[in-house]
Amino acid sequence: MRREDLGSLAIFLVVAEEGSFTRAAARLDISQSALSHAMRRLEARLGLRLLNRTTRSVAPTTAGERLLEALGPALEDIDARLVELTDLRDRPAGSIRITTSEHAAKMLLWPVVAQMAADYPDIQIELNIESGLTDIVAGRFDAGVRLGERLENDMIAVRIGPRLRMATVAAPSYFARHAKPSTPHDLAHHACINLRMNSGSIYAWEYEKDGRELNVRVEGQFTLNNMDLVLEAAISGHGIAHMVDDRIAPLIEDGTLARVLEDWCAPFDGYYLYYPSRHQPSAAFSLLVEALRYRD
Repeated sequence: MRREDLGSLAIFLVVAEEGSFTRAAARLDISQSALSHAMRRLEARLGLRLLNRTTRSVAPTTAGERLLEALGPALEDIDARLVELTDLRDRPAGSIRITTSEHAAKMLLWPVVAQMAADYPDIQIELNIESGLTDIVAGRFDAGVRLGERLENDMIAVRIGPRLRMATVAAPSYFARHAKPSTPHDLAHHACINLRMNSGSIYAWEYEKDGRELNVRVEGQFTLNNMDLVLEAAISGHGIAHMVDDRIAPLIEDGTLARVLEDWCAPFDGYYLYYPSRHQPSAAFSLLVEALRYRD
């Protein structure tokens, strides 16, 4: 293999992952013409078409799929070896990519990574905020942060936060006009503020009492895809909201929001940092894991 083929193979992998020359060029920070030239040169060198191109999408051919099966693990191994080299430096360095939910990013990750960035200027950290589950291997993330109940069995998981509870709340002005619900079923008679997930689905409110679990679909005037807006709508008296209680504890304490159905909001497993078992952690990544590790 010629050395120039290595760069073209890396470009091919990104194009296949993105399914688009435009997105691949943006991700690699090169021009589309340079990217297209690299792909034509690689296909000519192999004497095979690797990508099927249409006006709307780009997809690997059969030959391209077979190349991807070999290429992905090989490049991951090269990345791991390059990461190991950073350990030879005097201080931790390199990039760390993490996929996480918005709540975990704000409450747990940001205070730690902000301090790390200040203490170790050679470390670059990317936080990718998503509400759904992400394949961290396919997305080339170093790690993900999710609730313990949503972890896959083949991942190494490190607990980074306490157990959590949900809180069903509304402004006192709302409850001045409507009777407080005594069971989750009573929510059918209330204006509730729905949350739309990144996947497009509407979050079903989760409750548990005496071993009985309920997932409740609610209705109301507002469906929002941002928790800050959900909170603002609740504070403004537009209806009842359902969210993690550590985010709104001060507002409950000072009377801005009133809590209901507390006996239906059982504690559940909190957040974990997870990563593949075959992942070779760099000094920077190991430093982050220890900084995030939850200690009772």
